[in-house]
Parts: sequence; structure tokens; C-alpha cells
Amino acid sequence: MKYIFTIFFAITSISSFSQNDISLAYYLPKNTTYNPEIPTPQSVLGYVPGKWHVTHDKLVSYMKALAKASPRITIEDRGSTFEDRPILLLTITSQQNHQNLEEIQKKHIQLTENGSEGLNLENLPAIVYQGFSIHGNEPSGSNASLIAAYHLAAAQGSEIDELLNNVVILFDPSLNPDGLQRFAYWANTNKSKNINSDPQDREYSEIWPGGRTNHYWFDMNRDWLPVQLPESRARIKTFHQWYPNILTDHHEMGSNSTFFFQPGIQSRTHPLTPKLNQELTKKIANYHAKALDNIGSLYYTEENFDDFYYGKGSTFPDINGGIGILFEQGSSRGHAQQTDNGLLTFPFTIRNQFTATLSTLEAAKTMRKELLDYKRSFYNDARKELSKDAYIFGNEKDAASSYHLAEILKRHQIKIHELKQDITTQGKTFKKGYSYIIPKDQKQKRLLKAIFEKRTTFQDSLFYDISAWTFPLAFNLDYTDNASVSNLGTEVSNLSHRRANAVNKSNYAYLIEWHEYYGPKALYQILAKGLRAKVGMNPFSLENKKYDYGTILVPVQNQKLNKEELHAFLQKVSTNNHIDITGVSTGLTKGIDLGSNQFRALSLPRIGLFTGTGITPYDSGEIWHLMDQRYDIPITKLTTDNFGRTDLSRYTHLILPNSWRQSFNKEKSEKLKTWIRNGGTLIGYRNAAQFFKNNEFMKIEFTTPENDAKNISFEQKRDFRGAQVIGGAIFDAKIDRSHPINFGYKNNRISLFRNTKLFIKPDKQSYNNPIQYTKKPLLSGYISKKNLDSLSGTVPFRHNNFGKGNVILFTDNTNFRAFWYGTNKLLMNAIFFSDEM
Repeated sequence: MKYIFTIFFAITSISSFSQNDISLAYYLPKNTTYNPEIPTPQSVLGYVPGKWHVTHDKLVSYMKALAKASPRITIEDRGSTFEDRPILLLTITSQQNHQNLEEIQKKHIQLTENGSEGLNLENLPAIVYQGFSIHGNEPSGSNASLIAAYHLAAAQGSEIDELLNNVVILFDPSLNPDGLQRFAYWANTNKSKNINSDPQDREYSEIWPGGRTNHYWFDMNRDWLPVQLPESRARIKTFHQWYPNILTDHHEMGSNSTFFFQPGIQSRTHPLTPKLNQELTKKIANYHAKALDNIGSLYYTEENFDDFYYGKGSTFPDINGGIGILFEQGSSRGHAQQTDNGLLTFPFTIRNQFTATLSTLEAAKTMRKELLDYKRSFYNDARKELSKDAYIFGNEKDAASSYHLAEILKRHQIKIHELKQDITTQGKTFKKGYSYIIPKDQKQKRLLKAIFEKRTTFQDSLFYDISAWTFPLAFNLDYTDNASVSNLGTEVSNLSHRRANAVNKSNYAYLIEWHEYYGPKALYQILAKGLRAKVGMNPFSLENKKYDYGTILVPVQNQKLNKEELHAFLQKVSTNNHIDITGVSTGLTKGIDLGSNQFRALSLPRIGLFTGTGITPYDSGEIWHLMDQRYDIPITKLTTDNFGRTDLSRYTHLILPNSWRQSFNKEKSEKLKTWIRNGGTLIGYRNAAQFFKNNEFMKIEFTTPENDAKNISFEQKRDFRGAQVIGGAIFDAKIDRSHPINFGYKNNRISLFRNTKLFIKPDKQSYNNPIQYTKKPLLSGYISKKNLDSLSGTVPFRHNNFGKGNVILFTDNTNFRAFWYGTNKLLMNAIFFSDEM
């Protein structure tokens, strides 16, 4: 068998070959015996791993078979994906450890708590969480999990016994079930009997959106901190039940690469991560190097990648007392490809991932005491850090956004409290029931700081991912970071939405303030019921209450429901969406009366979302998820390839997400223009700006910074250019709250996430610049000085009347990774109030 695979790698000029002769011997360690009573992968799958890409259903079947046959394994179903696939976890360890698992878990939690110094670590096993293929089209990890699980269940001898006595393995065979299934289907249905290794073969070019993402096209390896997705929530719950000493994250990269393991570029490690973390990571790396040397596999380390953003699987443990390790295998993207390193086969990629799986466990076994001591010292040292005050966050007009940030904190085992009473501090009012207070002096104080901090100075200017994620800014919440703990009220044990006030019955009209996060969901339900609703263009006061821009009016008269039915329906809307609806007895106000023409009639939007070739899946998926999961608003996914045959008259609004290439030719652009002239609204994001300008949808004047390289060597070129990238930072903008795009925002400033260099000059007419970056806009994150100077005073939003319709542009993503709650309303305003702009 070894001879056969040597032939595969040596004869790189041959374009096709067969994988029918693969056996487990290619993968497994030499001189190891296996229990014949434990089922092999092929006995359940019908083939040896590597011949086909495993589908998630078969992966589940095999893991269940192992758990049934082996006393070393227990299995649990932690929930379901959006496509109702199980989110499995195997716990693998010795029989003796299984009998004492609750005690082991209890001691690991004690290591993170006060008084852990007296805990005896002599016989305490290390905890290793091993996660595979969080990107579904990086499948060597999940396929290697088949081999690894079999080896751990069936291997015999003193070596495996010693390992399982000293390590408890939390084994997650598929971090992304839906994506894995999607990619396996593609690779398997395009496989030839005589495998074609030509990289241009259809097998190696997935159709849009590809298998990388989950059902809603999210990159789940960015969701460890925000925890917005069901798969993330399951694994974060497991993580905080154990606080693993090591967590591994098995990925793939470009086909012409070899194999990477951490540490990466250590100057790009987040400052809150202790230096000892990187020292231990480097020590563990020696085990990977030795194991890969033994099988002759090329690898590299301490290049590329980083440990800065705590929302990645390989970095999240670093702020929780553990060691996160990223593995990146050059990808075959199918069954075999010709590469710069010769013929890269799928079985070879699986073997490298399996080898790294075992080397991790060997390191955990040997370094067990060091890893346990490190976790204990991490939390002990954190307790010594001075932090006697508290954070307060909230929005006196929007309880739901506050709730959702509190929800994230609770998922990370951070203690939160109600406010004792309403308070005003630093010019900000925090209202009980709409705000929360978090004492800094608690176990998770470092993680809490990572969630709330604003950082604008850095050791390095290059980032693998975003450089800022300050959560209260992302949620558009007021907050203070130095509040007195004297404001602490009751600790929140069971978090729940604020209960809306009962709707008082009216014979005249009902009013809904637009500030609450779920206002758009409520408004859609009202319009979908066939009810008349209007939006107020100006503030007013009525019955001792002030109403802001964007207040929704639902008249009682001339509705399809009678008074009793209307009240009952609105009560249901109020309860389900956690918003107050106020019945009023008169239309006479201080300000615009309820019969004023400054209340504009609203209509039910019918929304189309462009997807498919050329469109960035992340951006379109975030919009789909927002509408489908958060707001229950139907949205039609239109494909760019079929646009010529699409009947646009079905839609009032079309959304064009960011695209990586031009999706519309001149003929298609004219079709769009005709639809807009007839009353449609086109909403574009990011690169749509260039499309709008080139095709005369709106006049745009860009400003471009000059970035001439001076005294930069060829070797430094990549870093010089990389430093000009805005990977993701947070910026301050002033807003005109009277403009419909800003309805529902109570402050005159907004925090915007930005990861583009689309700098648009403001319009000469100030009222056409309802959102504009301030002179010194950087709030948190990295941006080069030249880019910052260019950004100052520019505008991230443009609107243009076009015939009877509208063209609307956002230069950046208002729905970033599902946790940027604070700017979701900008898109909803663009949809509901476009005709009032």
C-alpha cells in the first residue's frame, strides 16, 4: 500500500488514477493492533475514507456505531442545524475516566475559580476539544475524524491506555454539518471513475455559494465570540462546561500550500493573551513537527495567520485559559489535484489531519501538568488585576438590543445584573429594564474586557481578520466602562425579553415608536394583515408623551378589522415583538396632528435579493438570515444568471449585496433602470458603488489616498500593501435624525463597521448627507493614517431619486456577521421608508 501511494506522488505527469485500493493501513500508526469488535469505517460507510467524501448522514451513522460498540465513547446530540442535522459530540476517554467524568468536569471548573491553589492535579486528565471542518468545503478534517475516532475506540496496548487515562477528548467530528453535506454532494457527483487531477476540471470548481458556509452562508469560524448560530451555541455551551486545555481547529487552504500549524505570526497576537500561551503553543508545535517528519509531510509555522480576533476557533480559547491551535492543510478540493508540490490526493490530506490529531493528543498527555497549571494561573492572575467598577450598557428606547447583547454575555458565563434604579452618568441615561450592569470583578473579566474594549494602537499593522469588535458599539448601545458597583441590582439568572405594556384599547388610533429593534417585524405583520399604517415625518407630543421621528400610526377607522379585532391583533403583535403599542383618544397633538400630510402612507414591501455568480455569499446570506430568522419577512433569492428571465414587476425592492465581479452587462443594467423608473427601489452594498457610478445609476465622486511606497524593499512589499487594508474597524459618524434613513435612532451619532476603502465625497447640499463620518472618526481598530485622513468627512450612504423610484447605496455592510444589531435598522429604513427620502 505504501508503494502504491509513492507511485501516486511520483508520477505527477499522469492526469488520472484510481483510489479503489485505499486501505486503513495508509493512515494508521504502524505496529498498532485494533480490537476486531469495533466497527471499521468501511464496515458502516461502505468504503475506506478517502475514496469518497463522507456525507454528514454517514458520518453520524459511523459515530453512533462507534459509541454503541466502544465503552471508551459516549455520544450526545446537542441540537440541530438550520437544516435539522444533529450537532454531535463524542466524549472519548478511558472507562475509568468515564465513571468519574462528573468529578473530572467539576475539578476543571474549580481550576478557573478562586481557591484552586489547593486542587491536586496529579491524577487529573487534560481536556482536549478537537473540532473538524468548520468550513464544509475543507473536508479533510471531518474525513480524518472517521479514522481518528476509530483509532481512539479500537487501538490496543499500553500507549493508547496511557493516553486515554490522561486525556478526556471532546470530539466534534463536524463543526459545520450543512456545509459538509453540500460540499460532499458536489465532490462526489463530479468524481470520475478515472480521477481527473486537472485543476480546471468541474470537480474542483464548486458552484455558488460553495460548501464553506452553513445554511445561511455564514463563515462559522467567525462566530465563536458573537455566538449567533445554532452550531456555535452548541459548542460554546460545551466549551464553558469544560474550559478545555487545548482546542484544535482543522482547516484547509490553497491547493499549492503544504500544512500549517500554530504558532502563527506572534507579533499579531492579541495583547490580552498571556505570553505563556504562545510559548506553550510553540512547545506543542514540536509534537506536530515530529509526527509530520515521520511521515515525510512538508509543513510550515510562524508564518501567516494570527491570534488576534477572539471570534475564531483557534483564538477563542486563548482568552479562556486554554491553547487554541489552527491546522491548515493544502486542499485537494475534491479527490486529487496537480499542484506545485506534485499530485495532491484526498487521502494524503486526510492522513496529515489525522497525524496532527494524534500529535495534539500526545502533546496533551505529555504536557498535561503544564496545561493544567496554565489554566489555573490564567484565572488566578486575572483575579489579581484591579477591576472594582462595572460596565453599564443599554438604550432607554430599545430594550431588545440590550437583551441580545446580554444574551451573548450569558452564553459566555459572564454574570450580569439588573440596574438597581434608573441612573444618568456622563450625559447618558440608563433605564431599569432597558439596561444591564456587569461587574468587572468576576471570573470572566478578561473575556469581558475583550468584548467591551476599544483599541486603536497595535504592535502590528496586519490582521488576518477584523481588528475591532466592540460589542456595545456594534449594538448601538450607550455604555460606560467605569460605573460604580453600588448600582448593582439583582443578578440575572433567567434572562428574558422585556414584557411589553398591555395595549390600551382605542377608538381612534394606535402609535408605535420606531426605536425598538423588532419594530420592522411588527410593521411588516401589520402591513401583511392588510392594515393601513403611516409613518410620522416629524416629532410630536400627545397625551403627555413625546414621539420621535418615524413613529408608526395605525388608524382605527377604515380598516379591514373592526375595533375589537384590531385591538386583539395589535395586542398579539405587541406581545410577540416585545414592543409597546399605545392607543390614543385624539388626533390633536403638539406638533404634527395625526391627520397631517406629514404622516405618509406605507405599503407592504416585496423584496428580492440578488444571489449567485459574482455575489459575495457572506453578505447576501446575512441579509437572508436577517429577514428570515429575525424579522420573519419573506425575501425572494434571485440568481444573477437568471436575471434576464426574471419578472421584476413582482418586487418593490431589490437588494444588491457586495459582489466580487460585475454581474450585470449593459442590457441587464437597462432592465434594472426601467424597473426603478417605474417605481422600484434598488439598494446596493459596497462594490455596488462602482457599478452604480459606471452605469449612471447615481453620480459618485470617490476620493483615493495616495500610497506611494518609499524606502520599501521587495521583501517588505506584501506587508506595506497589507497595512493599507481596512480589515474591519469601527468608525464614528454623525447623523441627521430627521432623514428617514435614520428613523429610530435616538442619538445624533452612530458607530459603523467598515472594511472597505470606498471613500465617497459628500454632496454639496448638506441635507443629502444624512450620515457622515466625523473629522476624527476612528473609534476602535486599525486603519492607516492615509486611509483615516481620506475617510474623514466622507459619506457611507447615498440616495438618488431615479424616475419614480430610488437608488440607495451603503458603502459598507450594515448586517455584519449577524451581530451588528446596531445598523440593521438602516436597511429596514431603506426598505420601508425609501419613498419618503
